[in-house]
Amino acid sequence: MTTRDIFIGGQWRQGGGALMQSHFPADGSLNATLHAASLEDLEQAVAAGDRAWRDPAWRDTLPHQRAAILHRVADLINARIETLAEMQSRDNGKPLAEARGLVASAASTARYFAAACELLEGELPTPRIPQVITLSGYEPLGVVAAITPWNSPIASEMQKIAPAIAAGNAAILKPAEATPLMALELAKLFEEAGLPAGLLSVLPGKGSVIGDALARHPKVRKISFTGGTSTGRHLAHVAAEKLIPASLELGGKSPTIVLEDANLEQAARGICYGIFSSAGQACIAGSRLFVHQSVYAPLMARLLELTRGLRVGHPFDAATHVGPLINEGHRQRVMEYVALAQREGGRVLCGGEIPPDPALADGSYFQPTIIDGLSNGARACQEEIFGPVLVAMPFEDEAGLIAQANDSVFGLAAGIWSRDSGRALRLASRLEVGTVWINTYKVFSISTPFGGFKESGLGREKGIQGLKAWMQQKSVYLATGSDVNHWSDNKKGVQ
Repeated sequence: MTTRDIFIGGQWRQGGGALMQSHFPADGSLNATLHAASLEDLEQAVAAGDRAWRDPAWRDTLPHQRAAILHRVADLINARIETLAEMQSRDNGKPLAEARGLVASAASTARYFAAACELLEGELPTPRIPQVITLSGYEPLGVVAAITPWNSPIASEMQKIAPAIAAGNAAILKPAEATPLMALELAKLFEEAGLPAGLLSVLPGKGSVIGDALARHPKVRKISFTGGTSTGRHLAHVAAEKLIPASLELGGKSPTIVLEDANLEQAARGICYGIFSSAGQACIAGSRLFVHQSVYAPLMARLLELTRGLRVGHPFDAATHVGPLINEGHRQRVMEYVALAQREGGRVLCGGEIPPDPALADGSYFQPTIIDGLSNGARACQEEIFGPVLVAMPFEDEAGLIAQANDSVFGLAAGIWSRDSGRALRLASRLEVGTVWINTYKVFSISTPFGGFKESGLGREKGIQGLKAWMQQKSVYLATGSDVNHWSDNKKGVQ
């Protein structure tokens, strides 16, 4: 157990808010205690950020100099992968193998946006006015807010902080209440890499208090949020009232589709990974499975075999596939959805229970669960469960499939399994989602934009577009001649 300070305007000190605790979901043990940020801490962080991004020492920093800081951060992360992975695992219960992948991803994200800020070019529009050149470039927004979730902290946080800093802003990071440790560790890494004081603050605390006050602060010029749709909708209203941009990556209920010509082994293994990795605690989890009726029986037989073979266990055990859920309250919510699905007529084909292993009794574990017998209109098919629960449904024809797959308020991601790439691409074009995986699932590239349709969010992260999202565009008109504008001449006598 350790007591942690928080990072306010470049200073490490005790927060002025209530006492918080970080617990290890594997056994409930205490990771650390800390005091949340207070509203006074928030004011100081914003004031420090506003001074820091306006300081000519930072405003005049060239892109390659900002990039150098991000490269140093990436080097520091790569040198400490095991330590950071263990901290990530203790923070939210992810198996170490997954945590290592997230840590490596964070380093890659820092490097990508280091390169992107060096390569970002302005524009020289085609001339339309004689003796006038027009130029258009990108500038920082100022103080920006990054509000992150608990399911993949280091990756989600770097995905916001790296482009925000690369763009020249001052960033204030509000991590999820359940997982403050990685955000504070990232602040140490940026400080060690030479980021000037004030350009990054980390303010743990309740979203309804610190997150809301941060979003509403008059000097905050952008809100970037990853999390639940109801909170995202609230933050969108706040951003609209302030007339500032908002990037919102929200919930999902992603359909996974197996066509009759699919490679069933490839599909079964991809589906298993897409829903049960991270214990299903992923916004892009493939939680609705549509299988052509001609291959429904063999696909389900293989999928059940794979699922029953998954090992639910301690995150530090190398043999573990599925770690604990974030806490007991969330596990109870997942269990209530399974019970609801049964009341709606669903059949639990496997899982649906707390593991009987006494060694896991102190953690918030839940068995990977597959349910069938439901229609797409069931609540278990329409509402985000955010756990290791898959609902399987057969389909007969493509028209009906598309209607069902799109029958959701969400539109984050989808998967398609087929040997016919042309058909799969045509189907992908008709799905109302922001990302489609074909013959793979849950793989990402930092260079490829990511975001949702419908209630799954607004805006895009990643890619060059994800850097520009943290900037504002300015156009300049430059006259190259000495012509005088005679509009103000004396026009006496002119009718």
